[in-house]
Amino acid sequence: MLDVDCQVPSKGRWPTPPFDPRFPNQNQTRNCYQNFLDYHRCVKNMNRRGKSTQPCEYYFRVYHSLCPMSWVQRWTEQIKNGTFAGKI
Repeated sequence: MLDVDCQVPSKGRWPTPPFDPRFPNQNQTRNCYQNFLDYHRCVKNMNRRGKSTQPCEYYFRVYHSLCPMSWVQRWTEQIKNGTFAGKI
């Protein structure tokens, strides 16, 4: 997993997502989907432990930078309806 502490930008500034060696190709669809899953898994685990979800913000910012909003809205709606295909 990526080191979240070194990825935190200065306050109020968020550059493009950093290079992820798991997704070296130009097509970033899988990167988008994986960061969406990682965010929701992170939030679920942190809530279960009773800890702050602040470390999950990295994944949130990355998938919001990479994913089309229509995908995010559809996936979020599917999660609410219990029909999302990914394992969270």
